[in-house]
Amino acid sequence: MTLPVALLAGGLATRLQPITATIPKALVEVAGKPFVVHQLELLRSHGLRRVVLCVAHLAEQIEAVLGDGRELGIEVVYSHDGGVLLGTGGALRLALPLLGERFLVLYGDSYLTCDYMDVARTFEQSGKLGLMTVFRNHGQYDASNVVYQDGRIVRYDKAQASPAMLHIDYGLGALHADALAGYPTEGSDARLDLAAVYQDLLARDQLAGYEVAERFYEIGSPAGLEETRALLSAKEQR
Repeated sequence: MTLPVALLAGGLATRLQPITATIPKALVEVAGKPFVVHQLELLRSHGLRRVVLCVAHLAEQIEAVLGDGRELGIEVVYSHDGGVLLGTGGALRLALPLLGERFLVLYGDSYLTCDYMDVARTFEQSGKLGLMTVFRNHGQYDASNVVYQDGRIVRYDKAQASPAMLHIDYGLGALHADALAGYPTEGSDARLDLAAVYQDLLARDQLAGYEVAERFYEIGSPAGLEETRALLSAKEQR
């Protein structure tokens, strides 16, 4: 049985304005298709069969394009933030009834060509509540934010960089539902970011690491969008 994938696609995509003024980032055209279609085709090619799309901004447009995913050969269901931005961790917590006990989590602007099944196996074998994939980045594609030594994540901090940080959060993780337990669900503290969940798991020695050799691609920035367009255009032509 393969793990479901939580695809975080509810952000406002302010860095891609004006492209995303009237469409969600998931539907930005890349090599002739909405970006989310490329993501789903990639996941399907790795044997993944169920995706829970965590949506908010202009979600009805995404549903109109993807439907239940049947035409793409993958099951797609939706978890709506309900008009309140809950943060990436909050969106996952809301989606737990659709995700179950264990699941992979992928950012909605990432195109990652790693071995998803091996990531899932490593997570299950680790016995920990979470796993983060990391890439030895040396600050090349974005700011490095992870100290990874001897197969272990030693430090993760997106706010305070250090020279020892040679790796970066690659954009694919795995979580047990219990990793999201114990956080406030109401009031001003209800917003929860996935980065904070990872940091808390690391502090409890509950975060496994998995080093990926292939670089990541993303459409969260104009420069990243152009790189990803070049990659996928070349792929479509082969």
